[in-house]
Amino acid sequence: MFQLPKPAFDVNAASGSDNLGDLPEWNLDDLYTGQDAPELKRDLDWLEQACADFAADYEGKLADLDAAGLLQCIQRNERISSVAGRIMSFAGLRYYQQTTDGERAKFLSDCQEKITNYTTPLVFFTLELNRLDTDTLVAMYAENADLARYAPVIRRIQAMKPYQLSDELEKFLHDLGVVGDAWERLFDETIAGLTFDVDGEELGIESTLNLLTEQDRDKRESAARELARTFQANIRTFARVHNTTAKEKEVIDRWRGMPTPQTGRHLSNDVEAEVVEALRNAVVDAYPKLSHRYYELKRKWLGLDRMQVWDRNAPLPMEAPRKIDWPTARVMVMDAYSDFDPRMGDLAEPFFDKGWIDAAVKPGKAPGAFAHPTVTDVHPYVMLNYLGKPRDVMTLAHELGHGVHQVLAAEQGELLSSTPLTLAETASVFGEMLTFRKLLDAAKDNAERKVLLAGKVEDMINTVVRQIAFYDFECKLHDARRGGELTSDDIGALWMSVQGESLGPAFDFMEGYETFWAYIPHFVHSPFYVYAYAFGDGLVNALYAVYEENSAGFQDKYFDMLKAGGSMHHKELLAPFGLDASDPAFWDKGLSMISGFIDELEAMED
Repeated sequence: MFQLPKPAFDVNAASGSDNLGDLPEWNLDDLYTGQDAPELKRDLDWLEQACADFAADYEGKLADLDAAGLLQCIQRNERISSVAGRIMSFAGLRYYQQTTDGERAKFLSDCQEKITNYTTPLVFFTLELNRLDTDTLVAMYAENADLARYAPVIRRIQAMKPYQLSDELEKFLHDLGVVGDAWERLFDETIAGLTFDVDGEELGIESTLNLLTEQDRDKRESAARELARTFQANIRTFARVHNTTAKEKEVIDRWRGMPTPQTGRHLSNDVEAEVVEALRNAVVDAYPKLSHRYYELKRKWLGLDRMQVWDRNAPLPMEAPRKIDWPTARVMVMDAYSDFDPRMGDLAEPFFDKGWIDAAVKPGKAPGAFAHPTVTDVHPYVMLNYLGKPRDVMTLAHELGHGVHQVLAAEQGELLSSTPLTLAETASVFGEMLTFRKLLDAAKDNAERKVLLAGKVEDMINTVVRQIAFYDFECKLHDARRGGELTSDDIGALWMSVQGESLGPAFDFMEGYETFWAYIPHFVHSPFYVYAYAFGDGLVNALYAVYEENSAGFQDKYFDMLKAGGSMHHKELLAPFGLDASDPAFWDKGLSMISGFIDELEAMED
């Protein structure tokens, strides 16, 4: 059964602005020229009929199909996925450009409801597929190589077999999905509609979060306190959203018989629970030598007795304020990509030239950043909120990596192109590393090198330590929600229980910081997504170590890995590099790169 494509916002993204150059906006014409486009009506009409025909032709009959018949059935389902995905990508991207626009919200909701109604008759497909005998399928694969291509898709679908409900209940849950989507939209619209008064200036959430990276400590404090005040003023809404979405998940998980709240995410990520647990434990065990050690260094650099939360992302005292305009950012990232391999630059260039990036901060625009793959016969779209900070350049490198990955994987087709979240961060984090290394190599002196190293360490801590702390918070939140309704204070206490542990003894926490869980979109949109960031960072650090040790042939193997999309398990993808994520030592290898950067920073103090 197809799933509508949905972007996942990158929580580490920096939050128009003057003097940044001509910031690009999306041109969505490659999807549809507008919500009244005749092609859109044509596709909706086709989709309604195609779903009805598919159900009439195949419901109750999958067990009777031969290899050729099953292949045709899967390919028809794939075509339905593509058309539905195209419609929802267009509606969703328009909405994210201006989430406070009622007309765009209605259009998205109407499209979602129509497609949910049209596709409800298709629920039988995965249910019947899961009833097929494994030995029979293996024999079919041997007989038909084209069908064998889809074996990974069928394997992942059949992983849900132990948790499958009756046909009627599965149809009911499918129809009920629009209700959960409505709670997500309530969250998005509430966040996008917030305004913050910082020293007499009215700002949106992106611009306010961006002030936490200002050189002026008083400005950072003002922004942090205003964030806390505004979150607190809206905390009942956020608590209601989190309670409802967590309860909805608990009910569905309980009916399905899933042993833990995380099980569904692990299945969708095609990763074993013990691999995630090994990652989580390795990171938590490394807190003292990573975040605790780094923030103690930073406390000294800032000349503070104690750090406050508004100092976490503060620039270093020796760091000159720097605003990087869009043309410069483009050159920096494109040079890093092209120097690694000209093919990488060729794949990235159209994003800048063809309206595939929406970069400016605008009222009502969704916060954060993402790369949305849309469908395999179009191309991805990248969303940024670009304000010219060095971190924004890294966000561009990150999202462009996603985009390149999605372009390369598209040749696998609709059902095989989608990469599990644990591997979806590979090209994005690798793109960041390429950009960072190029900047580091060009550093003029030790002072500039120190600033660059510290910035990279902070980004890696945000990607690894902070995301595992987020994961632990979610685990606690979902476990607690199973015991009953949670007040905002309950949720805040769970949030604070992971903050001190992860950030370390250098910090104090202002009153109000207990509300800062409220704005993280992943907790609502994609429960337990966040460990994928730490997975991706550890994986890329290990990959980059292989690249540095012996780069001969690395690029070709790297491109092959990206082209594979979702057609291979992580063990198969990493084997050509001599890596294995199921080996606990694998994570230590990745974390040692962060620790090594901190070693170098400490050595600069002598």
